[in-house]
Amino acid sequence: MAPRWQVEAKRWHAEAEHLAGEVARLEAENVGLRSENAELRARVAELEAQVVALSEKVATLAKLVFGTSSEQKKSAQPVARLDADVGGAVGEQRRSRGQQPGSVGHGRRDYSGLETREEIHDVPEGERVCPQCGAPYDAFNEETSQQIDWQVRLTRILQRRPTYRRTCRCPGRAILAAPVPAKPIPKGLFTSQFLARLVVEKYVLGRPLERVVTALRSDGLEVAKGTLVGSLEATSALLAPLDAGIRARNAEAGHLHVDETSWNVYELMADKVNHRWWLWTFVGPDTSVFLIDPHRSTQVVTRHLGIDLEAGSLGEGRHLLLSSDFFTVYQSLAGVDGLDPLWCWAHIRRYFIRAGDAHQELKGWTEAWLERIRVLYVAHRALQASPGSPEHIRAEVGFADALGAMDTARKTEAADPGLHPAATKVLATLGREWEGLARHQSFPELPLDNNSAERTLRNPVVVRKNCYGSGAAWAATLAARVWTITATAARAQCNPLAYLGSYLDACAEAGGRPPSGPALARFFPWAASEADLSAWQLVSPGPAP
Repeated sequence: MAPRWQVEAKRWHAEAEHLAGEVARLEAENVGLRSENAELRARVAELEAQVVALSEKVATLAKLVFGTSSEQKKSAQPVARLDADVGGAVGEQRRSRGQQPGSVGHGRRDYSGLETREEIHDVPEGERVCPQCGAPYDAFNEETSQQIDWQVRLTRILQRRPTYRRTCRCPGRAILAAPVPAKPIPKGLFTSQFLARLVVEKYVLGRPLERVVTALRSDGLEVAKGTLVGSLEATSALLAPLDAGIRARNAEAGHLHVDETSWNVYELMADKVNHRWWLWTFVGPDTSVFLIDPHRSTQVVTRHLGIDLEAGSLGEGRHLLLSSDFFTVYQSLAGVDGLDPLWCWAHIRRYFIRAGDAHQELKGWTEAWLERIRVLYVAHRALQASPGSPEHIRAEVGFADALGAMDTARKTEAADPGLHPAATKVLATLGREWEGLARHQSFPELPLDNNSAERTLRNPVVVRKNCYGSGAAWAATLAARVWTITATAARAQCNPLAYLGSYLDACAEAGGRPPSGPALARFFPWAASEADLSAWQLVSPGPAP
């Protein structure tokens, strides 16, 4: 029998081997747990980042849905202006809301230009005597008041053309009749004014055809919707040359505002998997152009502007300033020789606002940046003074100082390692687009933002809410044509109803075809005569004398 110490030694040795194995197993398990823990930490960080991103989206979307539509900052602080002596921002009292005394259109309006029907409401003859003695009352003056009546009158024009037959045997025409009356659509039912009103009702006022049919029925005309659709399709061809001329002038402009929004077209297309098309607008100095295209790509812009991307140039001696947001399509055009982007300060301002809305801890940081942008806008407004004047010189210094202070602040904050990630992200965007934003200093006469294009899209967006889009591709083409023509006419203060009616009258005189040559050129607002512009002018009664 082995000594007891040998037995104990074997037991301790076995136990030591067992413990060594457990240590090895636990160490391996610990390595695995550490690896798993690192993966879980990375996953938690990823999920936290997703939560932050989703929170930002929720805050942004909630403000879009439930917030106010105006982007103006509501503050009790006075509006800043540039002081005439020091060029700095000082307080200026806000003006009261509403129409301002002394402004154009303030006061009673004069309606004497309307068709007038007089009605006399006299005292009965038997009551024009004194009830006590019977002495008559003498007429010495009158009291007047006015009412405005609104009537819609539909007229059936019955066109009679007497015919005459020859009573002699001389050679020539056997039967005589007056020529067929001119119509914008040959064999069409509607006059030029009816078609003009139909187009304005649908595309300018945003009334769906179903409502137009209902309104016509209420006024006594029973007409099928399909009849109106056919008339609109025929009208589209008549408007094509006028639309093409406006597009050509717009594409040659030296400065354009451009923007896009979605537009549904419900016709099935072979190369289109959904109904989502895109409505583009290009706003020039005296033209506003709309395009509805299946794509939201660079080719839409290059096709309209005639840019050859392979050559990478606008063309010999051509230069274009393009005001827009930071959409990748416009960024891709920044490398085209002769094209300089002017990025929108209102868009970069929204980045700061959204960061502040999503993260309450950034409210102070956001307010500071909004103040810097506000001072920049104030300085830019002061730049509209006469070039070379002392005010303009001081404004140039103020604008350069505001831009320089902003440049310094963005670089300093971007270098701070403890800056909030959302703020770092906004400043990274500001840094990437800084060149296009700062380029406004070289073109002080141009707006700092792209609000012109966004305002131009407002009417089509209202139409989209009412009718959801276009049922066919030709209807989308017609919509873009009408908006191009009416928006450009509005730039010259033309009444779209009078303008379109006059143009369709010219189509009727041309035998139901679009006019050409000088007959077409007279309808371009920038080339129209004073007499034509006066005839197409918006009717807007001014203050009564």
